[in-house]
Amino acid sequence: MAKENKRFYSLLVNGTTAELDIYGDICSEWCAGEGDMNVHRLSQELAGLQGVSQLNVNINSYGGDVAEGIAIYNALRRFNGRVVTRCDGMACSIASVIFMAGEERIMYASSMLMIHNASSICWGTAQEMRKAADDVEKITTMSKAAYMERVGISEEELSDLMDAETWISPAEALNWGFATAIETREETSPTQSARGALMELVQTALQAKAKEAEDEDDPDDEGDPEADDPEAVEPDPEDPDEGDGGEDDPEDPADDPDEDDDEEDPKKSEQACRSFFMAAFK
Repeated sequence: MAKENKRFYSLLVNGTTAELDIYGDICSEWCAGEGDMNVHRLSQELAGLQGVSQLNVNINSYGGDVAEGIAIYNALRRFNGRVVTRCDGMACSIASVIFMAGEERIMYASSMLMIHNASSICWGTAQEMRKAADDVEKITTMSKAAYMERVGISEEELSDLMDAETWISPAEALNWGFATAIETREETSPTQSARGALMELVQTALQAKAKEAEDEDDPDDEGDPEADDPEAVEPDPEDPDEGDGGEDDPEDPADDPDEDDDEEDPKKSEQACRSFFMAAFK
């Protein structure tokens, strides 16, 4: 069975939007496998995109070759359309530079950036090693230039972060300008949501009905003529049927024994509605 080559790159087009995935190490052409994509081919494909107005770049990479990463960054900046970069996991080292190519740069709560100075290996004389150190410092300035085009901190602060090989949280990335947004994913359950919404509507309707009933029974209601006339509510001492001391009039609706049942109707209606909806959404 032939060994399948890993690819750190894939580009798919859907209408006016293209999705570019960079999942894995950033490899230069000389060390990439047969199935890997190099920046030369990437530039050609980007130039050949027709009718694409937005390019989403999804990144999960520990980094890799500086020259290759810088070239990818510049190719994305050159793209004739809107570039949105997303840190799907980690964007470390030169991959964090590629992340900076987006006009919109999105982090997730479970994602992370890491920035540091360029590194290399060397051997030779003291003079050769001193020169190598100077060269690495100059190579680092390419990454700094890419960061400084986006971030809202000073170059000195950026240098301190890179010297310390800093892991940057989503909140820090947003605060310092590495990112423009932190995207959250909210899981919802349509059934529970519908049930909750209906129950809330029923509860609101029942409360409104109960409030209506209270307002009708309120003696201080402006629409009650007796409440406006203090003499109208005074019992007549000559009339034995008036006041608290009078006998109950069987035809008087105020003495209707079923009145208490009417007051309980809203509660019964509420309970009935609750039982109905609980049964309907079980």
